[in-house]
Amino acid sequence: MNNQESSEEKKDKFSYYTGEAKFSPVPMTVSSPVIKLIDKNKVRANAVEAMHMQAQQQIGMLRKQAELIMQQVKDIEDRLKISELIYKADMKFKPVMGQVYHLYEKEEQGQFLVSMIAPQEWGRSKSFKRHISTIRLLSDSTWDVLDKANFNFEEFEEAIPSN
Repeated sequence: MNNQESSEEKKDKFSYYTGEAKFSPVPMTVSSPVIKLIDKNKVRANAVEAMHMQAQQQIGMLRKQAELIMQQVKDIEDRLKISELIYKADMKFKPVMGQVYHLYEKEEQGQFLVSMIAPQEWGRSKSFKRHISTIRLLSDSTWDVLDKANFNFEEFEEAIPSN
């Protein structure tokens, strides 16, 4: 009988709230605010949805940053390749960093020339087949192609002998 009494006491204890009204889990008076039960599944679903949305935003941002970094890596690699090829061209002067120069293809196949003279500054004595690009020597001794839209790297790379 003792076990029965204790379980009945527990039932009664949980059935009635005996504390202060403001801490009651259920409304105690007519003027009490409405207390709605929380749908835990809905809360969980909303939290999971928000979590996935936030994670996808962050992943998207990181992907964009990674793409930008990879593009910067590609640009540096291209600049290195172009610079190596430019250093194989004839250059009869010591280039100054930050100065603009011009890359020309000579009449001889696979021969190139770096000159301080712009295409429009040559008179009748021009000694080149065509103007390839306008270039600038950077402080790291690599060359920047200033007119990238007109520059065909593959064509230039194929024309230079690989010595």
